[in-house]
Amino acid sequence: MKAAPFDYHLAENLTHTKNLLNEYGDDVKLIAGGQSLVPMMAMRLAKPSHLIDISRIDELQIISSFEDSIRVGAGVKQSVLENHSLTAQIPLLSTVVPWIGHHQTRNRGTVGGSLAHADPSAELPLIAVILQAIIHCENLDTHRIISAKDFFLGPMWTTLDSQECLTQIDWPIWGGNGIGYAFEETSIRQGDFAMASAATQLQVDVSGKLIRLHCGVGGMGGTPYSFENITSSLIGQNLSKEMILEFSEQVIQQTEPASDLHASAAYRRNLAKTLLSRTIEQSLAMATSSFQNNLR
Repeated sequence: MKAAPFDYHLAENLTHTKNLLNEYGDDVKLIAGGQSLVPMMAMRLAKPSHLIDISRIDELQIISSFEDSIRVGAGVKQSVLENHSLTAQIPLLSTVVPWIGHHQTRNRGTVGGSLAHADPSAELPLIAVILQAIIHCENLDTHRIISAKDFFLGPMWTTLDSQECLTQIDWPIWGGNGIGYAFEETSIRQGDFAMASAATQLQVDVSGKLIRLHCGVGGMGGTPYSFENITSSLIGQNLSKEMILEFSEQVIQQTEPASDLHASAAYRRNLAKTLLSRTIEQSLAMATSSFQNNLR
């Protein structure tokens, strides 16, 4: 199939983008990399009358460092993020980016585009929720700052309104020693969206007791799941394998996966439980070994 007819607008800058959004409202889509939108338009799942190209806006291409975060422009290509020196300060993020699609799609796909598309199986929305990233959205009159957990409302559905543009994302930097992180996903083919994925970032003290634990799963419902609100019972403890398995079983019961051609809901739950427990174990091993490495 071919896309339905549309008018193409090349945005000169962010102000021009916001003026165009204000003018065309509900009948417009933004395009940067187009790795998700163009196939949807080709299948006529999306039929905007106006397409605004924001791929050449310099304001959206910046990666900058602050004391406690890395700010990434919404138009930054995923491959640029993958290879940027500052990304190393967000180790879970740098670990996950190579899992996104294929090298060719990362050369075109953007960080902001993946978040705005809000596929619940995609990697970046999951990591944004787990790391509690802050998302900036702008229209002609306002600049909203939204936590990632409040940004995603459902499959391909976010809090962005028709006249807003996602402009930048702040990724928090964790400081101190004893930090571990891990990511795992299972898909039919390499580069496909995951049937289920899991990610963890945690911190322990020198005795191995848990200081904080951020973890979650993707592909298990309409939005990514993050479980930081129910980890308080584990804080201050030395985690055992049995505790990790029990916790993983408990939190996965809160998810609402769908059954489809590739997997049943029960299979996805069991898969996600396994992936989550693995990432917690791997993160814990990395965090505790970091103290031993520092003593050498």
